[in-house]
Amino acid sequence: MSSVVLDHATRLFPNNTVPAVNSVNLEVADGEFVVLVGPSGSGKSTLLRMVAGLEPVTSGRILIDGDDVARVPAHDRDVAMVFQSYALYPNMTVAGNMAFALKNAKVPNQTIRERVQFAAKMLQLQDLLNRKPAALSGGQRQRVAMGRAIVRSPRVFAMDEPLSNLDAKLRVATRAQIAMLQQRLGTTTLYVTHDQTEAMTMADRVAVLRGGVMQQVATPTQIYDHPVNMFVAGFIGSPSITFFHASVDQNGVRFGDVHLPVKPELLAALPAEVIVGVRPDDWHVVSATDTPGALRLRVDLVEHLGSESFAYAVPVDESIRFTSGQAEDGGAHDAGTEVEEKPHRVKAFFARTFAAHNPDVDVDEQDTSIQPRVSIALKKHADVEINDVLIAVPSPDELLFFDPSTEKAIYA
Repeated sequence: MSSVVLDHATRLFPNNTVPAVNSVNLEVADGEFVVLVGPSGSGKSTLLRMVAGLEPVTSGRILIDGDDVARVPAHDRDVAMVFQSYALYPNMTVAGNMAFALKNAKVPNQTIRERVQFAAKMLQLQDLLNRKPAALSGGQRQRVAMGRAIVRSPRVFAMDEPLSNLDAKLRVATRAQIAMLQQRLGTTTLYVTHDQTEAMTMADRVAVLRGGVMQQVATPTQIYDHPVNMFVAGFIGSPSITFFHASVDQNGVRFGDVHLPVKPELLAALPAEVIVGVRPDDWHVVSATDTPGALRLRVDLVEHLGSESFAYAVPVDESIRFTSGQAEDGGAHDAGTEVEEKPHRVKAFFARTFAAHNPDVDVDEQDTSIQPRVSIALKKHADVEINDVLIAVPSPDELLFFDPSTEKAIYA
């Protein structure tokens, strides 16, 4: 096992002024499974390739077991890369693909056979060793790619979105298999994904990137319950969190007719205007209209997913300012620096998010026709239909608070 340390690691591509990876610091302990997650263009794959030696380091250091390998060739780093595209040799059998790197390294044939058999048994590939990639399913090809990395007994695994080409059901099965394999082997692993579900279910710790800047590194539970800023809060969690623009008084926060109490020690830290974050599972649907803190919401969409259901709704009170979803892709943003304040910030926040994921649609940041929705977790098989009016109360103890000028989280 080996530790990996990134010390102000930076990658600036030629003819660019903004680094793709901007002074990233990260410590990965021996045997730890760390998942790098972020939207497209956040620099996560570039960072992984820098560790593997496939991308040069503009400045900073990359240490493996205390040795700076930033200028060491990829083949001398002992980092095994698992690619999104599998990268199998079509003319070789499964056994040939798995053994290829060992043969190049002049490993004795008996050792090669033992390692291939060990990996094949672990990955349930014994009956496929004589097949070629064209005769394999997507899941089997992915297991071969994993086996090719395992037989090397590397110091570090570097996995770049290895499940993105698999269908949804196979993704679930394969991610569980990868997590169990990593625990069994105990190999230090850096894993890149844009899928937050993979990140939350597989990782010992999650590292969230935005615009090449590290936003937060924490356990899945910590990053969900205590995000450092609006971006992390919006990116982690599905369905996404809802942000309300609220005013602060001596007893709590208010948006529209909704007034929610806040603990005195936290209330003292809040500015006069604040962004309040409510996650879908922190709403309680009630029947009484006079329930303190209740918000009336008209349902636009209901999703029944079998084990759970969600309603997407808008407040009946149109004066309430709110938005939902993750922050926009692209651009370098530092979690520790202030962000320029813009007019109509909350409405623009959603418009930028929509535009980032719908590049072919012309979106005006002031266009109020693009409406966010409040996401609410419902009881299983809840009898809720479109156009119903829900009366929902957010749990005061689960609210998240953010400074609207910096987007940074506020805690007591």
